[in-house]
Amino acid sequence: MRIDYLLKGNWPSFSFEFLAPRSPSEVERLFAAARDLRDLDPAFVCVTCRAGRQAETLSMVRKIKADTGIETMAHLVCDSLEDHDLERLIDQMRGDGISNVLALRGDRDENTHGSGDLSHATDLIARIAGSGEFCIGAACYPEGHVESRSRAADLRYTRLKIETGASFLITQLFFDNEHYFRFVSEARAEGIEVPIVPGIMPITNAKQIARVRAMGASVPETLERDVLMRADDPDAVAQFGVAWASLQCMSLLAAGAPGIHFYTFNRSPATRAILGALRSAEPWKWAKDAIA
Repeated sequence: MRIDYLLKGNWPSFSFEFLAPRSPSEVERLFAAARDLRDLDPAFVCVTCRAGRQAETLSMVRKIKADTGIETMAHLVCDSLEDHDLERLIDQMRGDGISNVLALRGDRDENTHGSGDLSHATDLIARIAGSGEFCIGAACYPEGHVESRSRAADLRYTRLKIETGASFLITQLFFDNEHYFRFVSEARAEGIEVPIVPGIMPITNAKQIARVRAMGASVPETLERDVLMRADDPDAVAQFGVAWASLQCMSLLAAGAPGIHFYTFNRSPATRAILGALRSAEPWKWAKDAIA
């Protein structure tokens, strides 16, 4: 089923993102997490994609859908992708029954910058939309993309993603909900009317703080302080991270967010704990209207 239809018909929706595996052991961990989370009845799950490995991602998504029956979404990235490769991937998605795609530029380094026929996410969105049969999602950045000249420029580019064919947005992870609320307000003022799903990742080890900063996400002083206070006790860090993310999600859903997209990093316990708390509290019942 198309994800844009799911988002309109199911409030709130919960979805899970898995990392593309790099080894046989990581493949098994991914499928173990997918099986473990299946009983939580997610609206959909997705698998990330690395440059030059798009076909592998599609095969992984097809297998998850076949094995679990969960609706799936494939990530596709521009870098290293030629026009003829994209046509082949579109044919593969048709044959595999994959109808949902998150179209991304992809991370760039000295090996991928400028390679392939497609330079920007909007190029990929437009080409996929031209086939007329896929539901396309796109990424957005509540704190602005790390390479963007300004928030205004980033918003204009986000609107262009919608104009070229994306029908919903998923945000980069964030740890202060004010970033999300401000972004939604600015997006609506920019004429962006599609669902904007907040992406949430619980901090489960102290090393993640440096990693998320490198991605362009800020870390509130109180979150960093309390994580570092527990750095010698991994279980305590994970428990605190789950508590922080649970409160984030409750606030977002109480304010009318359309759902939560969980960045799982192929581990199920934190996601299971947060979603269990949300379904017990049902904060969406506190909201008068969906805002995003």
